[in-house]
Amino acid sequence: MMDQLSQLNPVIQALAATSFTWGLTALGAALVFLVHRPNQRLFESMLGMAAGVMIAASIFSLLLPAISLCTDCPYPAWIPAVAGFLLGSVFIMLLDRVLPHLHPGLAVEKAEGIRTKLPTSFLLVLAVTLHNIPEGLAVGVAFGSVSGGEIYRNLASALAIGIGIQNIPEGLAVALPVRNAGQSRLKAFWFGQLSAVVEPVAGVLGAAAVTVSQPLLPYALGFAAGAMMYVVVEEVIPESQAGGHNDLATFSTLLGFLAMVVLDVVVV
Repeated sequence: MMDQLSQLNPVIQALAATSFTWGLTALGAALVFLVHRPNQRLFESMLGMAAGVMIAASIFSLLLPAISLCTDCPYPAWIPAVAGFLLGSVFIMLLDRVLPHLHPGLAVEKAEGIRTKLPTSFLLVLAVTLHNIPEGLAVGVAFGSVSGGEIYRNLASALAIGIGIQNIPEGLAVALPVRNAGQSRLKAFWFGQLSAVVEPVAGVLGAAAVTVSQPLLPYALGFAAGAMMYVVVEEVIPESQAGGHNDLATFSTLLGFLAMVVLDVVVV
C-alpha cells in the first residue's frame, strides 16, 4: 500500500495523508457518542501531548530538513528555514487576530478575532480550524519534498502519523462542548470533524506550491514550522495548563515530544 502511494504525484500523496489526519479528527469527534462529560485531567494531558508532537514535528520533520536542503546554497543554509519560520509565525498571528474563534472551556465573551454573531458551535470549530491550517500545510509541504529522496518521504509519513494521532483529542475537544451546549450527539460529531476539513485543502495547496517551485521548498518547510510553533506557544500549551494540572500537562508535553522523536526514528 505504501509502495503504491509513493508512486503517486506528491500533491495526491499530500491529499491522501491529510485525508488520513482529517479522518482521525473525525474518530476523535466520534468519541462524543461514548463520552458523556469531559474529564479535565485527560483533556489537558491530551493537549499537552499534542503540543509535544507539534514541537518535535516542527523541528525534526520541518526545520532540519529545510536546512539540509540548502547545504549547497550560496548563502548560509539556515537562512531559508529562519525566514520561512518567521513568516509562518507572523501569518498565523495575523490570522489569529482576524479569524473569529472561541477556545473550548471559555465563555462566549472570551471569543477572539473580529467580533461576530456566529453561534458558539461555529466559533469552537474555527478555533480548532486555526490549529489545523498549519498542520495541514506542514503535511502538504512535507510531501511536496519527497522528490528529495526516500528519507523525505519517510519524514513526511512520520509527520502525517504524528499529526493524525494528536488530531484525535482535537476532534473531541470541539464535539464535547457542542454536546454540552445542548446539541445532539450527531450534530456535535459533525462540528468536531468539520474543524479538520481545512487540512486537505491546506495540504494540497502546500504540496502544489513547492512542487511547482522547488526553490520555495526550504522556505515553505520553515513557514509550516513557524506556523505550528506559534499555535503551540500561543494556544495549545496555555490551554493545557489552564485547569491547574500543570505537572500532568507538562509531562504529557514531554511524552508527546518523545513519541514524535521515536516515530521519526522508526519510520525513517
